[in-house]
Amino acid sequence: MVVPAVRVAPSAANRALGLLRTVQYTHPPNCPCHSNPNHHHHHRSTSLADNVRRHLASPVDASRQKEYAFEMAASSIRFGPGVTKEVGMDFKNLGVNRVCIVTDQNVAKLDAMKQAVEGLSREGIEFTVFDKVRVEPKDSSYSRVKEAIAFAKPYNPDAYLAVGGGSVIDTAKLMNLYTAYPEADFLDFVNAPLGKGLPVDKKLKPLVAVPTTAGTGSETTGTAIFDLVSKKAKTGVAHRNLKPTLGICDPLNTRTMPSAVHASSGLDVLCHSLESWTAIPFNERIPRPTNPINRPAYQGANPISDIFSLQALRSTVKYLPRAVKDPDDYEAQSQMLLAATLAGVGFGNAGVHLCHGMSYPISSQNPGYKHAGYAVDHTIVPHGVSVAITAPAVFRFTAASNPDRHLAAAEAFGVDISNIKRESAGEVLGEAITEFLIKLGDQPRGLKALGFKESDIDGLVEGTIPQKRVLMLAPTLSEELEAEKQELRKLLEQSMEY
Repeated sequence: MVVPAVRVAPSAANRALGLLRTVQYTHPPNCPCHSNPNHHHHHRSTSLADNVRRHLASPVDASRQKEYAFEMAASSIRFGPGVTKEVGMDFKNLGVNRVCIVTDQNVAKLDAMKQAVEGLSREGIEFTVFDKVRVEPKDSSYSRVKEAIAFAKPYNPDAYLAVGGGSVIDTAKLMNLYTAYPEADFLDFVNAPLGKGLPVDKKLKPLVAVPTTAGTGSETTGTAIFDLVSKKAKTGVAHRNLKPTLGICDPLNTRTMPSAVHASSGLDVLCHSLESWTAIPFNERIPRPTNPINRPAYQGANPISDIFSLQALRSTVKYLPRAVKDPDDYEAQSQMLLAATLAGVGFGNAGVHLCHGMSYPISSQNPGYKHAGYAVDHTIVPHGVSVAITAPAVFRFTAASNPDRHLAAAEAFGVDISNIKRESAGEVLGEAITEFLIKLGDQPRGLKALGFKESDIDGLVEGTIPQKRVLMLAPTLSEELEAEKQELRKLLEQSMEY
C-alpha cells in the first residue's frame, strides 16, 4: 500500500535557508568577486547558510551592531551679496505673520540687522526682537537661554529669524525647540550623558538664519551648543529637526568682522573640515539605530560629507590668511563664508571629534584668558581658538587610523606628499597645522598661553569625557574609560605648548 505523501509547510527559517542556498549556488560565474580565486568567498570557512544558522541559534547584541546607512540633511542655502534683503519675502512666501528676531547687542547695530528689519517691514510682517544673546554664552544653568525661551513663549511667533554668529543661531534653535515642547524639562533633549538625549519627534516652526560670521556653519546644521557651567563642560542638543529652514549667506554681512574674529571663526572651519574628514567611517559606528529617528546627526565620515569637508579645508587654507590680513579682501571674505557653509554641511552629517571634544572644557574652564580683538566685557577663549589649540597633537594621534586621509589633508596645506611614507602621516600633518597657525599670527601657542597649568589637565579630561557624542567618532581613541582618560591626558599634555 502506498502511503500518500503529506506536504508539510516549511518554517520561515527553512524558507530563508533554502532561498540563501539557491542564491549562493546559482551565483552568476562572471561576478568579479567569484571569478577571483583569492577572494574570501572561495574559502569554505562560513557560508551564508552558516551565518543564518548562527543568527537563528544565538541572539544578536543590538548595542554592538554597526551602522549600515548614512543620511544627509542640511538646510536650504541661499548665497550671494545682498540676499539679506529678501528675508521678508521668504517669510511672506511661507505664510508667516509674526516673527521673533534673535540677535545680540553688537549685531543689533549692524547693517545685517537693518536689512532684515527693513525686509520684514516692507512685507508688513509683525516682529519682536530678542537681543540679549551673549557671545560664546556662559552662564550657570544656562539662564540666558532659559530667558530667551521665556521671552518667546508668550509671543508665540509663527517663525524665527536669527541674525548673528553661531551663539545667536544656536539660541534661536533652542527657543524654537522648547516653545514647541513647553512641558519638557530642559535636559530632556540635551545630549547624553549630561541629558536624556531624546529625539525631536515633531516638526518645528520655520527658522531662517542669517550668519554674520564665517565659522560655525550653524546655518546648515541641527546642532545647538551651550555651556553648562554646573558640569564644567559645554554640551548641546543635536537633531536634524533643529536645522534652520533656510540659511541666508550674505558676504556683505561679514565685512564688519574684526581681524581676530575672522581668525577664530576660520579656525573653527579648519577643524570642522579636518575632524569630519578624519572621523570614523559611518559604517563603523555603533550602535545601529533601531528606528531612523534615532540615527544621530553626527554619523561618521561618508562619501557625501567627504566632498564638502575636503573642499572646505582647501578653501580655508587658501583664503583664511588673506581674510585675516586684509579686511578689505572681499574675495577672501566671501570664500571663507562659503567654506564655513560647506564645512557645516560636511560636519553636520559626519560629525567632529577630539579637537571639539576637548575644546568645550577649555572654553568653560577658562582660567582668566581674554582674547585680543574681542569687544566683550568678560574673559573669553573664542571657540575657534579653543578648538585649534589641540589640533597638532590630535592629528598626530589619529593618523594611524587612516594615513592616506591624513596625507591628503597635509596635501591641502601645500605639503608635497609624493615621497612621504604612510607611517609619517601624523607627524607631517601635525607640523603643517602648526606652521599654519604660527603664520596666521596672534594665536596662543598652546594651553599655557591661555593660562592653564599642568595641574589643570585632570579637570580638562573630566570635562571632555561627557562629550560622548563626538568622542565616539574619534578614530583610535580607546573605548575603555581609564585608557581613554590616559589618551586624553597625553593629548592635553602635548598641547600645553607648540
